[in-house]
Amino acid sequence: MRRGRRLGVDVGDARIGVAVSDPDGILATPVETVPAGPAAIGRLAELVREHEVLECVVGLPMGLSGREGPAAIKVRAFCVDLLAAIEPVPIRLFDERMSTTSAHGQLRASGRSTRTTRGIIDQAAATVILQTALDAERTRGSAPGESM
Repeated sequence: MRRGRRLGVDVGDARIGVAVSDPDGILATPVETVPAGPAAIGRLAELVREHEVLECVVGLPMGLSGREGPAAIKVRAFCVDLLAAIEPVPIRLFDERMSTTSAHGQLRASGRSTRTTRGIIDQAAATVILQTALDAERTRGSAPGESM
């Protein structure tokens, strides 16, 4: 397992969830929800610098069939802009199928209602994406996903 913090990012049309790992890459924790829009790239670049991350793990929305649709195209375009703002920190795209569903389930299990999760669901989804990527890297012995 490579040593270093990773930033997990769940890109949405209205909000962007952000999570970070510990330096050993064992545990992902939520950081914040960034409003989508013109200032989002700048804020994410600040978080990359602030947490001194090894890489960004961005959720790639795939269909259940495994194919990429319009949402994946938007995320790829977003990542091109993000990469320009955070170089030399690399971006790794990681299949995020079912991450939001899983995050909703975890929040419900912790006693949160759907109404009270709106502000944190994106952070929770980013945490699920990052934790799944960390676990996959530990299991495989190499970084999962697609490097940009």
